[in-house]
Amino acid sequence: MKISYKKKHLTINLILGLVWSVLSVANFIFDDETRILDYSFVVIALLYLGLYAYQRHYKYLSIENGIIQEGGPFGKKMEIDTIRKIKKFAGDYILKGENNKELTINTQIIDPKSLNDLDTALHGLNVEWV
Repeated sequence: MKISYKKKHLTINLILGLVWSVLSVANFIFDDETRILDYSFVVIALLYLGLYAYQRHYKYLSIENGIIQEGGPFGKKMEIDTIRKIKKFAGDYILKGENNKELTINTQIIDPKSLNDLDTALHGLNVEWV
């Protein structure tokens, strides 16, 4: 099961990337002298557009083969069998496992349809809710 980002979250990253792209192009067109700082606009635009593409392709969470994993190259993962407690705090889920391992799920950026799927999956677990 894939838990995706909100469309608003993705759209904001896309808009910011496009705005920085327009600023960088306008800067190169209307400014006679090119400075090293002008290339920072291009870098920022590429970072936002890359973030948009990455988040659109790789979802926020995946729950497969008994493992819940955050998307991204440095995303945490936790085996579902090792989850001992689930705490809901300020709208976020904090999954506590063995060896004091924690995984925090930010529900503010999850698509509402996917959030219902996540709620169903978490409530189906036989764990303590705090």
